Amino acid sequence: MSHHVGEDIRSLRKSRGLTLVALAGAVGRSVGWLSQVERGQTPPSVRDLGQIAEHLGVNISFFFRSASRAPEEQGLVLRAADRTRIGSTESGLEEELLSPSLSGSFEMIKSVFAPGASSKGLRKLRPKEDGGVLISGELTLILDGREITLAPGDSFQFRDTDYAWRNPGPEPAVVIWVVSPPVY
Repeated sequence: MSHHVGEDIRSLRKSRGLTLVALAGAVGRSVGWLSQVERGQTPPSVRDLGQIAEHLGVNISFFFRSASRAPEEQGLVLRAADRTRIGSTESGLEEELLSPSLSGSFEMIKSVFAPGASSKGLRKLRPKEDGGVLISGELTLILDGREITLAPGDSFQFRDTDYAWRNPGPEPAVVIWVVSPPVY
């Protein structure tokens, strides 16, 4: 198991507004134990990691991405085959985490918005900054009541704002999205 597991647990816990006390209690472990896991001093069992993953809303495989890669790559490089995928074509949004770890000040995500898909309302304000670049397709962002339609090559950046999106075009819209701090 990668030594970055603890860093990812800490980042996910913080992004969800959980304290050490809350997460430790939810998984039936002590605060000291969880603190040691987050600092890479104690490896969690698969059972414990499964409970942590469930409580943080990720699949346990999230923590094993890049585990088969050379130790010097782990946390620095994320190979395409090791990316964590979320979403589905049914939801209209498929995403892949591009960041090798969540311990930095930002995360990178590849988002693919299906033709005609929309967020179906505003995404709630979280204390974060979003930015990105549209690689292909067409995407409309709704920010503070303004509709802004992006074309390939257009980039965007906004902070602490409720937002919505829709893909009005006939092809998937592909965006490389950057979020700070990591919230995956």
